[in-house]
Amino acid sequence: MALVIWGCGGHGREVLHLCEQIGIEVVGFLDERPAYKGKMVDDIPVLGDLHDILELQNKVKIVCTGVGDPKLKKRLALKTKTHGFQIADTLVHPSVFISKRNSIGMGSVICEGTIITTNVVIKDFVIINRSVNISHDDRIEDFVTVSPGVKLAGNVTIGEGAYIGIGSSIREKTTIGPWSIVGGGAFVKEDVPEKTLFAGVPAIFKKSLYYR
Repeated sequence: MALVIWGCGGHGREVLHLCEQIGIEVVGFLDERPAYKGKMVDDIPVLGDLHDILELQNKVKIVCTGVGDPKLKKRLALKTKTHGFQIADTLVHPSVFISKRNSIGMGSVICEGTIITTNVVIKDFVIINRSVNISHDDRIEDFVTVSPGVKLAGNVTIGEGAYIGIGSSIREKTTIGPWSIVGGGAFVKEDVPEKTLFAGVPAIFKKSLYYR
């Protein structure tokens, strides 16, 4: 089936670029903002919200990882399922080798230049952006976003909905708590509690994050 991508911003356009590289047709973007309906973005129409494409329900699959914000990504995934649309298969750039010892969930995006070694678990609706290095026995839970150039040592666990900033590095046997943020360029050498922001070299606690 052809795909429709949630989000017509920068990351959504990068997902479009990935689809073009692997030969998958994209027929439109989705965006909840009414002002964007009918616009053209990178030669692809913005179709509106899900209620605007009900006639395509059995003709397309929906990419829910076209937005980087984990909270928004989760909400859009749940909304898509509630409306009865099919979720797109995980999209993997052809340069990325996925071995039989790795487990990859549904609806994720794995971009160009990523290295995944052995016994890695990547769950559902995960974004692995460009040139990420994922080492042995890492586990990445649902709705995580891993930014470009991140390096994960072995036996790292990233909890649900965490956001790992661009170019950061995480030491072996470290856990990033659910819905936490690691700032760009950080070096994480100790566990990060849930719903907190850690940043710096080495990364230290900056503030608590209060999500509903």
